[in-house]
Amino acid sequence: MVVTRSRFVTTIAPVTDVADAERVVADVRRRYWDARHHCTAMVTGVLGDQARSSDDGEPSGTAGVPMLEVLRRRDLTDVVAVVSRYFGGVKLGAGGLVRAYSTSVSEALDRAAVVRRVELTRVDVTAPHADAGRVDNVLRDWVRHHGATFDDPHYGVAVTFTLWVPEDAIGRLRSDLAAATAGALDAVVGAPRVVDVVAD
Repeated sequence: MVVTRSRFVTTIAPVTDVADAERVVADVRRRYWDARHHCTAMVTGVLGDQARSSDDGEPSGTAGVPMLEVLRRRDLTDVVAVVSRYFGGVKLGAGGLVRAYSTSVSEALDRAAVVRRVELTRVDVTAPHADAGRVDNVLRDWVRHHGATFDDPHYGVAVTFTLWVPEDAIGRLRSDLAAATAGALDAVVGAPRVVDVVAD
């Protein structure tokens, strides 16, 4: 984004913790080594309870905090934003800087794919090859309507379908699967894990 000849380059990245965010910031500093400022904002933690920002030499409160407010207003966590500014020779003033930095982050987020992090439980369904096509269709349709995800099937002696299902939907999956296969197939429940799901 260009504002009065100053160029603002925004990098948004998912991170797992503060150390991961700092690695992203260091990488951006190396990539855009000739920029005058690298202002940052990050929110981490399951509840978004860890937040940091830096004005990196811009007047206090004109870059990092406005960037951080954009992340907070969108209820994001485990994300870092870095805006690298190439100074264009014209001072923007405090209000102009706040608008430029917050707009840079906001416009970058508008183009980003937001990922929702949820805990899902692994469920395996094994079917004979002769029934695999029908079972595949039933499970894919079920996944679309129940907040679950679907891994690629594994073909061996039989076909194993792996689904990642919200814990409160496992009983429903079992009953729907039994109804669709006349009780011939059952689901084997495994361990839960945190899964990233691209939001619609």
